[in-house]
Amino acid sequence: MKKPQVPLARGILYGLYQRRLRRGLTRDNVPRHVAMIIDGNRRWARQLGLDSVSHGHRAGAAKMREFLEWCDDLGISTVTLYLLSADNLTNRASEELSDLFEIIAELAEDLSHYRDWRVQQVGAKACLPDPLVASLEAAEARTSAQRGLHVNLAVGYGGRTEITDAMRSIVAMHLHDGGTLEDLAATLTPELIGQHLYTTGQPDPDLVIRTSGEQRLSDFMLWQSAHSEFYFVEALGPDLRQVDFLRALRDFAKRQRRYGG
Repeated sequence: MKKPQVPLARGILYGLYQRRLRRGLTRDNVPRHVAMIIDGNRRWARQLGLDSVSHGHRAGAAKMREFLEWCDDLGISTVTLYLLSADNLTNRASEELSDLFEIIAELAEDLSHYRDWRVQQVGAKACLPDPLVASLEAAEARTSAQRGLHVNLAVGYGGRTEITDAMRSIVAMHLHDGGTLEDLAATLTPELIGQHLYTTGQPDPDLVIRTSGEQRLSDFMLWQSAHSEFYFVEALGPDLRQVDFLRALRDFAKRQRRYGG
């Protein structure tokens, strides 16, 4: 008779613990911009013995909607979700990619109708299929005037490619205006490069989180994360709990951020 009470008791304890963690967070000590590397979806599906890793990707997408709610409720203003890297486009099976394209398109559509969030794709569109590009652009257009949580969907994204694209944009604009290479060398600054990144006008991420226990950036926001804090969660993407996220924020709030030291 007591066995059914164990999960209930555990749930009550987690609820109390979550409230305790939340009480220690204020708008002054939470990050403005959180970047999330959602990892472990495929391992999650395989561990459960599911017939396709797409089940893991769908579970991961559902978790990201939940994760965005947590961020919004805490007053975080910008979140970047790393959903599909440029490398994934060449190292994943075509069937898995087709499923991912559909899942990401559905997520973008869903988020564009939720709360007052603004949805933006960051990444290169050239290698993405037309239906996915159309879905991402529709979500952007639908939410462009909204002033709630700014949600960046990093799709077809690569940090090195972003920096390369920024430099090409700067050179092209400079030559169009009649400038010389000598002039360009004199005016090239980190601030100028930042103005030509996919995330121009946005704050750099204060906190980068990665699930699944992996501790690497995987070509994600290489420029923007120069001074970011990092936090690695053991849980696979779909298993991420709010208490895991709150622990990350508690850890962030305790850190003494240093720039260059």
